[in-house]
Amino acid sequence: MATESAELIDRARAWLAEDPDPETRDELAKLIAAEDTDELAARFAGTLQFGTAGLRGELGAGPMRMNRSVVIRAAAGLAGYLRAKGEGSGLVVIGYDARHKSADFARDTAAVMVGAGLRAAVLPRPLPTPVLAFAIRHLGAVAGVEVTASHNPPRDNGYKVYLGDGSQIVPPADGEIAAEIAAVRSLADVPRPESGWQTLDDAVLEAYLARTDAVLTPGSARDLNVVYTPLHGVGRDVLTAAFARAGFPAPVVVQEQAEPDPDFPTVAFPNPEEPGAMDLAFATARARGADVDVVIANDPDADRCAVAVPAPGTPEGWRMLRGDEVGALLAAHLVSKRAAGTFATTIVSSQLMSRIAAAAARPYEETLTGFKWLARVDGLRYAYEEALGYCVDPEGVRDKDGITAALLVAELAAELKRAGRTLTDLLDDLAVEFGVHATDQLSVRVEDLTLIADAMRRLREQPPAALASLAVTRADDLNQGTDTLPPTDGLRYYLSGSPEAGIESARVVVRPSGTEPKLKCYLEVVAPVSGPEALDAARTKAAATLAAIKEDVSAAAGI
Repeated sequence: MATESAELIDRARAWLAEDPDPETRDELAKLIAAEDTDELAARFAGTLQFGTAGLRGELGAGPMRMNRSVVIRAAAGLAGYLRAKGEGSGLVVIGYDARHKSADFARDTAAVMVGAGLRAAVLPRPLPTPVLAFAIRHLGAVAGVEVTASHNPPRDNGYKVYLGDGSQIVPPADGEIAAEIAAVRSLADVPRPESGWQTLDDAVLEAYLARTDAVLTPGSARDLNVVYTPLHGVGRDVLTAAFARAGFPAPVVVQEQAEPDPDFPTVAFPNPEEPGAMDLAFATARARGADVDVVIANDPDADRCAVAVPAPGTPEGWRMLRGDEVGALLAAHLVSKRAAGTFATTIVSSQLMSRIAAAAARPYEETLTGFKWLARVDGLRYAYEEALGYCVDPEGVRDKDGITAALLVAELAAELKRAGRTLTDLLDDLAVEFGVHATDQLSVRVEDLTLIADAMRRLREQPPAALASLAVTRADDLNQGTDTLPPTDGLRYYLSGSPEAGIESARVVVRPSGTEPKLKCYLEVVAPVSGPEALDAARTKAAATLAAIKEDVSAAAGI
């Protein structure tokens, strides 16, 4: 043990000798002085793995944390990859959010690119991730980097990589970049000049904003009263500018969450899906009274869009729509606008859009989770994933975009308002036409990642024969891949219907999160609806079956 501790201290000292950041140097020096081998072991247990989500992790010193040393190595790996692909003189565009260290990580990335012979351009200030995704194609870049941890806790940061097509990396690029990162022996081998990159002006932002109008129909309704929160992120100025250009009334911004703040002081987690995250937005809407039509939220880097609708009789007075509900609403809206092209979603999203697309004779595809896959669908016109991500202008941004999605939601809500109807009314129409598609999620956050691996192993070794008294008619181990999907760590169960229970079918997908320490189980129950008068009963039956499936999945997984 003494030898192991000495080796651990030696590794920490070697890392300390290279660390360019005074803050993390001081942090690590104190751990070494205190001989805190438990904490040092956690930080030096390996390295943050670079994958299709890039990098994401807790800020701090050491190779298992997000810090300048890790980012410099990642940037050097990306530069090495680009040079190996013959792009050694190309442009890399770099964006960043308002989290702790984001600006430092962006500047380090620019320096590494210039030192490697590439050109680098940094966005002028913290801006939404979709602005960076747009800028890559707009400027003809060979790659882009966004420094963000999206909706992760305040202590995290991340590093998202795009290639020249404007979409996020997928295999084999992630593995090839990871190999280049691993080949970096010492930070002393990575040239980092003090200057030589370009800091962009607002022209690229103006070009992005000029495209946002493209998602709207000229002359469509604009009379809509919106309460909006950026959740302490970077969305406010861009969203309000987009709304103004489009001719919508200025949204009422939730003042307590209006300014970018990396500590996210008013929320436990800066994710609109998390309990309590929307409380201040709902309070603002209640204070404004009945004139508020819709509540809209972005996550901190504004690539996601959350929507809430009035819910009279509930304590909050408002109800958050699920991502699947917004996804279906936007699909129906685009169909009504005669949008042509492929409609796509992921294997964990609701199957409702497949029915909407089929009824409208639109091509439809399902991919693995993540816009890195959705963005690559041939002929893509619209894509969404249930985690509040929507791509409504793939020619402009080949990624999810919470700004243009908010505009399209506002147009739909305003059109319905002009007709004396609401988003809730349209959801009812879709349920009557295609059946109730009730969705829910069992999401378990863990400290010990082995609990997730254990749950997946348990389900593979002892697969359930039935859930909520519905027989499992088909079980797919997605590790094996399918005719249309590459291999991924996931399980998918199709369940039989129950005519006596009023259930047509059900489906469960279980997978580890790619960006957070969570096991996620995605549940869907479909209940037929004979007419508007049967809608409430169908929803009640579907909800009861969902609850029972959730209990049985939890028991089967041991979570």
